[in-house]
Amino acid sequence: MLCLQNLFILCSILSCVGSAAELISVSGYEGREVKVACPYAEGYESYEKYLCKNDCGSDDVLITTTEAKKNRYSIHDDKWKRVFTVTISDLSRMDAGKYWCGVTIIGKDIYTEVLLEVRQDRCCDHSTKVQTYEESSVSFSCPYESKYQNSLKYICRGNQRSTCLQHALISSDNKQKGQFTLTEDRASRKFTVTITSLTQNNSGSYLCGVHGNTGLDVFSAYELEVKEWCCVMSHNLSGIVGQPVTMQCPYPPQHRENRKFLCKGDHRKNCDDMTTSQSRFMLQDDVASSSFSVTTTELKAGDAGTYWCGSDSQWSIGNYTKIQLSLDFQQPSTVMSINVVPTFTVVEPVRSQTTPIPGKEIKDLSKSRRSILKAADLQTPERLSTV
Repeated sequence: MLCLQNLFILCSILSCVGSAAELISVSGYEGREVKVACPYAEGYESYEKYLCKNDCGSDDVLITTTEAKKNRYSIHDDKWKRVFTVTISDLSRMDAGKYWCGVTIIGKDIYTEVLLEVRQDRCCDHSTKVQTYEESSVSFSCPYESKYQNSLKYICRGNQRSTCLQHALISSDNKQKGQFTLTEDRASRKFTVTITSLTQNNSGSYLCGVHGNTGLDVFSAYELEVKEWCCVMSHNLSGIVGQPVTMQCPYPPQHRENRKFLCKGDHRKNCDDMTTSQSRFMLQDDVASSSFSVTTTELKAGDAGTYWCGSDSQWSIGNYTKIQLSLDFQQPSTVMSINVVPTFTVVEPVRSQTTPIPGKEIKDLSKSRRSILKAADLQTPERLSTV
């Protein structure tokens, strides 16, 4: 790795790194690792190899085969294949640029130029937004350049370029897998991925990828939103057991002649038509307002639940009203019974607090005795019979 004087010519550091016979292009993603494979000619198996930057001075050497690992760099020499490989981990944008694969020999070392490109792992600056409803299907159209006609095509979830191929949902090598189908139109240079029987769990980011044999894969991004299959409106309704309740159901004007119905069940595909199976549910159509109402004459505890009312037997999206009915139990009024027990107050005569007059007290007492005896005499059987 050191320049030597030869034929009175001083070899500068810059002249030591001459133009490479070939260029090795390597690409990687921020935060990930990249492997730089450096081939060498037969006969150099036992020589020291290294990776360096800039002009490959002593301070520019990153790692040699005399040390297996150094900081973020590791090296391995496969002498059977005559290729030594340097791995650079935890890439950053600062790692991008020119490198040299070197073989130490007497005189001028042998160099091969390496150009490293580091890209952002997260994709992409632009994505195509797609909205649809659960239970339907969606297709992603993924264009590619003509040079990728024979390359592997695939799709993955998320937005990480570095792991997309590893976590591919489907590829051109396996064109049918579960919900996913991949078809390719080479004439128009695009492949299409179709997802069927959508649920809200399918919502999220997707990457269409084309695998490049050299360099990084090429991606196009999609953002999928799968909405709940729903209705004209959705609302909650409350009622009281034993009382009536009315459900209002609007419908499109073009459905005036259609049969209207109300069914009960957690899912529209598995519900019972209440207007035909229950006499307590009465339907009344108001064509002028493009709505109908269903009245339940007397609610029962089992009537609580999810109802769907509509006018389209095909269950087209957006033509229905979803009603969540909750019930309360009316508390019976309580009548309190009060037993009234008659009470009697006996009032005893109160003695006068005035100063007694001698002789008067005796007369008053005699008068009181005569009154009592007279009252007692009135209560005798003889007196009662004469009355």
